[in-house]
Amino acid sequence: QVQLVESGGGLVQAGGSLRLSCAASGRTFSIYAMGWFRQAPGKEREFVAAISQSGGSTYYPNSVKGRFTISRDSDKNTVYLQMNSLKPEDTAVYYCAARPPTPFNSDTFYYREAEYNYWGQGTQITVSS
Repeated sequence: QVQLVESGGGLVQAGGSLRLSCAASGRTFSIYAMGWFRQAPGKEREFVAAISQSGGSTYYPNSVKGRFTISRDSDKNTVYLQMNSLKPEDTAVYYCAARPPTPFNSDTFYYREAEYNYWGQGTQITVSS
């Protein structure tokens, strides 16, 4: 129902900034919660950020809180991830994901990879020292 395409990845020096974009197809974008995850070589995929379907609530792990900001633009069917003060440990492939509506809702759902049904192809972020 939803297809996602990430863009904006690349090389950046430590302390620099990047903005990722995730363009979504489909007419139901506005009712989907959206999230960003990342995976470094040899590590499990980890939660980075999420935003509620209305855009009224955002969620971050401690590793990126205060540095990353997720936002969405319903008119453009796009979700963004603004990344500031980047660190070498932020190096990973970043994935955009969409979570459809559920009969019941909880804040914990935003952190759960299994709750997201649609995924983009990923975009590489490399942060040099």
